[in-house]
Amino acid sequence: MKTRRLFFALAAGAALLAAVGQASAQQRPIRLIVPYAAGGPIDVTARALAERVRDSLGTVIIDNKPGAGGNIGADMVAKAAPDGLTIGIAATATHAVNPWLYSKMPFSAASDFAPITQMVRVPNVLVMNAETAERLKIHNVAELIAYAKKNPGKLNYGSGGNGSAGHLAGEMFKKEAGIFALHIPYNGGNPAQLALLSGQVDFNFDNLATAAPNIRSGKLKAIAVTTTQRSSALPDVPPVADTLKGFAIDTWWGLVAPAGTPPDVVAKLNQAFVAALNAPETKTRFGTLLAEPVGNSPEQFGAFMKTELAKYEKVVKATGARVD
Repeated sequence: MKTRRLFFALAAGAALLAAVGQASAQQRPIRLIVPYAAGGPIDVTARALAERVRDSLGTVIIDNKPGAGGNIGADMVAKAAPDGLTIGIAATATHAVNPWLYSKMPFSAASDFAPITQMVRVPNVLVMNAETAERLKIHNVAELIAYAKKNPGKLNYGSGGNGSAGHLAGEMFKKEAGIFALHIPYNGGNPAQLALLSGQVDFNFDNLATAAPNIRSGKLKAIAVTTTQRSSALPDVPPVADTLKGFAIDTWWGLVAPAGTPPDVVAKLNQAFVAALNAPETKTRFGTLLAEPVGNSPEQFGAFMKTELAKYEKVVKATGARVD
């Protein structure tokens, strides 16, 4: 009897330890790698979602790993264990532009990731210094193109650097409009905007969230948005596509896991994050950043990234921009 009682006691203890171990494993936090510095729009939106999925997924820890245009952080996601405990941000730069901009990439944007969901879309906007626009009598895209054709070589535009979103948008605009404007690269988006505000450059293609305060204050004039449809944040500003058919270039980011992550794990992550993106509180919070929540299926996000990768191959190669 004593032996049987000892046996059952040991068995019960083993079962308890197994249950505790399983519960502990389930409580392990998810690591969400943001390949950019803290404080920017991507970081802010990631932290907001991490809070909203706490009840469904548990603790999500934000880990900022900036550097190399986002490649360092993205590479850490690509090389992480495919167990659903490490996920990361895929952005326009890391998964559409950099593969064509950098001569050597540490990961394959096309095959090293399992898409979870697109998070947001942020329109870019063609802006001019308000005083410059008034002096040159430029109020819309057609007038900007007409001025450039009548005054070849007189216009310039700024960007956050060679291969940046603003640079690629500017070169795409020049090509489709059949005009020339000198590109002046700056060391980041903020210096480029300061150059525009001070009149050192004539126009920029800027992120709407970044440009909005100066548009509202009247220092910058919004000429057009770069999405195919008007933005709810600037309902009176037409798209570039109204003048140049098919013109579309905006900023986006979403969530990915390492390739090989089990489909059921991806599905669970997708369900939790899409629900968070659809929450009214999220839409309000993201609205302050002029970011439009998307939230779609892994298949939809994967197809979208594939299309963007192909689009930017042509744009980057046309500019000749390279980072070695």
